[in-house]
Amino acid sequence: MLGRTALAAALAATLASPAAAHDASKHTGGIKAKTGTAKLAPFDIVHARISTKGNTATFHMAVSGKAGETRPTVTGKLAGSDVFAYVWPTSIDPYEVGFEKKAGILALAVTAHPDFDDTPHFDENGDGDPTNDGNVWHTHWVVLGKDDVCGKDALKVIDIPQGAKPRLPKTWPGLPILIDSPGWHPTLKAETVEVSVPFDNIGAVEAGTFDGVTAGLRVNANVHAPLLCVANVFDIASGNLSLPGKVNK
Repeated sequence: MLGRTALAAALAATLASPAAAHDASKHTGGIKAKTGTAKLAPFDIVHARISTKGNTATFHMAVSGKAGETRPTVTGKLAGSDVFAYVWPTSIDPYEVGFEKKAGILALAVTAHPDFDDTPHFDENGDGDPTNDGNVWHTHWVVLGKDDVCGKDALKVIDIPQGAKPRLPKTWPGLPILIDSPGWHPTLKAETVEVSVPFDNIGAVEAGTFDGVTAGLRVNANVHAPLLCVANVFDIASGNLSLPGKVNK
């Protein structure tokens, strides 16, 4: 669960601003979710969709508040720090983006976390320092799996055992987990979050299914095994993480 300080700050920021105005025409197809199922309006999912054009897939999510308005509270240290995320879990094989085949649940995530930077190849805030951009919303591929150390039936970003050398994407950031930092810029505007992602095998995306999730993750106190747990699920588009969404439907 989120710490009381982080949650209080997030609630205060949410209540201080009006909910975003919704254009229903932008939120057709995909999964339509019930509103009011998350305490924080910026993470209250109302719609999730994946669509393709050519070799590009667009991941779309709409919330009942202003997307990206709320970020974690700074703790000043890595261990125990929080990550807020907009996530599209999919049935796409992780192999399609550079991981081992059937390594776990492949998910695209748009995240922010002020206490660390995990995109060493990119300078998102444009200040010339690529190591201080964690609080800027950015994109990852992550491979998820269950680990009861994170809580009963809870998910984590799958750890890489010491000494193991699995297949990894070229833009893997060097962390001992199955994560990629490909540098795609998410667009957060009004109530929507969108990311356009190129694929070599767009057919694998079009054949897949998906869901939409907003969540708080937490860096484990031991900073490995597990390193990054899903600590607090804010909302699930389907309500049960059944991945019912069909691409282009």
